[in-house]
Amino acid sequence: MPNRLDFTITAADTGQRLDRFLTQQLSDFSRSAVQRLLESGAVLLDGKPAGKNERLREGEMIVVELPEQEDEIPKPENIPLDILYEDSDLLVVNKPKGMVVHPAAGNRNGTLVNALLYHCGGQLSDCNGSFRPGIVHRIDKNTSGLLVAAKNNRAHLCLAEQIQAHRFTREYRAVVYGVVKEDRGTLDFPIGRHQTQRRKMWVGGENGRDAVTHFEVLERFSRFTYMKFRLETGRTHQIRVHCAYIGYPVAGDDVYGPKKCITELQGQCLHAKKLGFVHPSTASYLEFDSELPAYFQKFLEKAKKIT
Repeated sequence: MPNRLDFTITAADTGQRLDRFLTQQLSDFSRSAVQRLLESGAVLLDGKPAGKNERLREGEMIVVELPEQEDEIPKPENIPLDILYEDSDLLVVNKPKGMVVHPAAGNRNGTLVNALLYHCGGQLSDCNGSFRPGIVHRIDKNTSGLLVAAKNNRAHLCLAEQIQAHRFTREYRAVVYGVVKEDRGTLDFPIGRHQTQRRKMWVGGENGRDAVTHFEVLERFSRFTYMKFRLETGRTHQIRVHCAYIGYPVAGDDVYGPKKCITELQGQCLHAKKLGFVHPSTASYLEFDSELPAYFQKFLEKAKKIT
């Protein structure tokens, strides 16, 4: 992450509290970490130190000076893991909503990496360096579901190659705003970094990369749709960005969804349900499925009853 971030307030962000806006944009920071930045004077609003209760206006400029990252290698932490499968090469983990995958500014502890280091006794791949040991692919902090972690570099490279070649099965479930008309289809829109809000992604732009998401409607309600998604590519925030682009943002998404989001969800209603790959050592195809977590089932039942 760069040490300085700049944001320009758009009409869609007008009226929002500054601390809430920054929590959305700085996905590696908790709300309390954002408030510490504000208290330290690290956030300027139109050139002046800003308070957390500031209400934003269109055209205002925000500058965030981030603290220097500590060159601190993640430490093992005894955090319980929901493990669906494990052998000498890899393990498949069901990540809960709210857990960050690897340490970064604002989230140094309590991450999946910290838990993996403890559980595996440090025996993890280092293809992504000492700060992301074992991490082959990621899901967002507030997305729940399945991830595979590699215990050695051979396994890591084999799994990464499958992802690159689009031979890695990744299937999600989501509840989205609105009633989707098409029963199934493919979203093929390039995704890149947003030009002015650097923590967000968007469709198009000069830096856009191919992004393909296949979808299927599972059930329609009066105001929401329950959907299945299959990733062909794996861009940052891909499902969330594609859904928002076609006018059906993921329910609870406080970055790409409507300004008044569903706070009870504490993030998007999105779950990585199915994961499949060829095992690096046995060459057999393995596929794993996870149950919808309680938060998802509860909201799904609520969506059915809303008129």
